[in-house]
Amino acid sequence: MKHFLSIDQGTTSSRAIIFNSNLEPVLDAQREYDLDYPNDGWVELNPEDVLETVLASLEQVLAEDIDIEACGITNQRETTIVWSKSSGMPIYPGIVWQDRRTHEFCNELKLKGIEESIKNKTGLVLDPYFSATKIKWILDNVEGAREKAENGDLLFGTVDSYLIYMLSKEKNHFTDVTNASRTLLFNINTMEWDNELLDLFEIPRSMMPTVLSCDGDFGLININNYKIPIKGVIGDQQAALVGQSCFKRGDMKSTYGTGCFLMVNTEEDIMHIKEGLLTTIAYKLDDKVHYAVEGSIYSSGNIIKWLRDKLQFFETAKESEKLINKNGDSNNVIFLPAFNGLGAPFWNSDIRGGFYGLTQDSTIEDMVTASFNSISFQTKEITTILENYDIHTKKLLVDGGMVQNNKFCQMLADTLNKEINQPDNVESTALGACKVAMIGSKIDIFSLKNTEGKSFKPIEENIERLSKRYEDWKSFVLNILKFNKD
Repeated sequence: MKHFLSIDQGTTSSRAIIFNSNLEPVLDAQREYDLDYPNDGWVELNPEDVLETVLASLEQVLAEDIDIEACGITNQRETTIVWSKSSGMPIYPGIVWQDRRTHEFCNELKLKGIEESIKNKTGLVLDPYFSATKIKWILDNVEGAREKAENGDLLFGTVDSYLIYMLSKEKNHFTDVTNASRTLLFNINTMEWDNELLDLFEIPRSMMPTVLSCDGDFGLININNYKIPIKGVIGDQQAALVGQSCFKRGDMKSTYGTGCFLMVNTEEDIMHIKEGLLTTIAYKLDDKVHYAVEGSIYSSGNIIKWLRDKLQFFETAKESEKLINKNGDSNNVIFLPAFNGLGAPFWNSDIRGGFYGLTQDSTIEDMVTASFNSISFQTKEITTILENYDIHTKKLLVDGGMVQNNKFCQMLADTLNKEINQPDNVESTALGACKVAMIGSKIDIFSLKNTEGKSFKPIEENIERLSKRYEDWKSFVLNILKFNKD
């Protein structure tokens, strides 16, 4: 039986998993690292921490001396790293996808009336979330950076590109179409870097990586006497789409990691939705491009991490399940999940999070429940918009670490009034990277079926109650947004 390696590089941890050709996990290693928050709305990481945790997890799984056919890489998207072409050293910390430092510049561009043109080219909204304004900020604020970039001495990459460069024997400067499509610099119609956008953001083309299909040949990893071909690269949310076998139009999944990302496959249709959802590339496999619509939510699992580490409501994320009130009732406590602003469909960088409705009778359980409610309610915002565009589903496939929480899955089912399907292997991103590497190795994966997971069906008596809670939450959010604007 053949074996495949998945490198799953996430926002707060790096993971290596070896799968067999039946898509069964054989070995698994994970290492966490910390993010930095130097200013309000700023989120950074140390690229060397990313590399060290990837190498540590690789060394652990490769110590078992299993022959590896190929490697697939999946990664946090949009996070921006700029490094020296000669030394390979980053010139500034990685600016994480959640970072909001460039929102004023984005607002200036919006006032010039160019947002619609950018959206038509990239499928994205003009927002600090994406890589372009992060690159520009580094070039404008790191001493000597712009001159070095103009001289061809600096390289840009999302985390996949950085890892390929640092791990590959050939020092390849590559990316794939899914990660490229999240930079605000890639034209998803022509499938190439857009010169007008590069000029707009004052980014030299020489900084940009070569763009390959997800199942392209990205180079050779040489580690601990292993020589492993990298045969697949795909952004984490698109990887989850593949991991959940969402290959047909209308197939939909929602991933609950650091953030929450709901994505629906639209096949060859580049579908634009005006209410703040994104059009993106789902994947390019076997030389065929599929597109997707995505709702991106900044805060999900990081809310639970905050409750654990900062408020110390519980010691492990698993313990949070015991603190969710029966039927999702938060006793009128509302949580605004906006540590770094709100993502889809609001896209507001200025608003910040907090609890509302606290009384002397409020408990830790009420606050934890309200926090989980806010994640369910944000998901409902997105599914409601999709339904307005005649994209309906009775079942939502979910994945990510948070969905190991059964009470949360039931809350989702009751809030959305949909069946929620929790897979046996909730790490669909790593599974998707494995599948892409298998396709890149010319192996037919479409005859392989994912194992059936656990199903959560809506409970009638909870639907109306949570619908009312959702309306209260939405009214509160809209009022806060209005107050913030005024």
